[in-house]
Amino acid sequence: MGSLDGLVAVVTGAGSGIGRAAAELFAREGARVGALDLDPGSWESSDVLPVVADVGSSLDDAVAAVASHFGGIDILINNAGISAVGAVDENSDEEWARVLDINVIGVVRGTRAALPYLRRSAHGAIVNTSSIVATAGLVKRALYSASKGAVHALTLAMAADLVGDGIRVNMVAPGTADTPWVARLLARTSDPGEERRKLEARQPMGRLVSADEVAAAILYLASPAAGATTGTSLAVDGGLSGLRLVK
Repeated sequence: MGSLDGLVAVVTGAGSGIGRAAAELFAREGARVGALDLDPGSWESSDVLPVVADVGSSLDDAVAAVASHFGGIDILINNAGISAVGAVDENSDEEWARVLDINVIGVVRGTRAALPYLRRSAHGAIVNTSSIVATAGLVKRALYSASKGAVHALTLAMAADLVGDGIRVNMVAPGTADTPWVARLLARTSDPGEERRKLEARQPMGRLVSADEVAAAILYLASPAAGATTGTSLAVDGGLSGLRLVK
């Protein structure tokens, strides 16, 4: 018996990293999963339906395809997002518009598409992927922080709007995670090994967070076991948000 037996989930950004880990974990826990991504990849499980989808445009057809295939939707994981590096004066207007469109309005598009199905579910739940940068100021992350701060605020507003419909809305706030996305950022630096060491040292546990650890937090927030939890942010950040190791 899995914690998600009989439920259907949609995960955006499921082609790699945290999204892939979440989709795989959900399937192991008994869910049937719509794995949405620009490149959802291949999946061996018949309980996973890969769907090519872009959160930068309407997700109505992609979400409807999952609902039609599996007979409904109970859980939505708004995970897709893109990164940005730079201080407030270092990103162009075009990059600001693109990152905010994908990271913030992408959540809106996913939610808007899934709501008709979630409202019919007895276990409706939404989990948005925020970030520690939504509440902690980190250098060279102005645009990315602004986008994830918006996701944080949007999650709380959605939770207030949807609690009367029986739909819980929460967010997970990862620290720096060991994902292909972070690997690509490190590859752009002059000394990737040293930059990775700095990222690891920044988190009190002294290492990067794993995609599986973030997926486990998403699973908890999405599952009926968290039935009294809504409007909450769960940090998976190696202690970065709460610990000050000053001796």
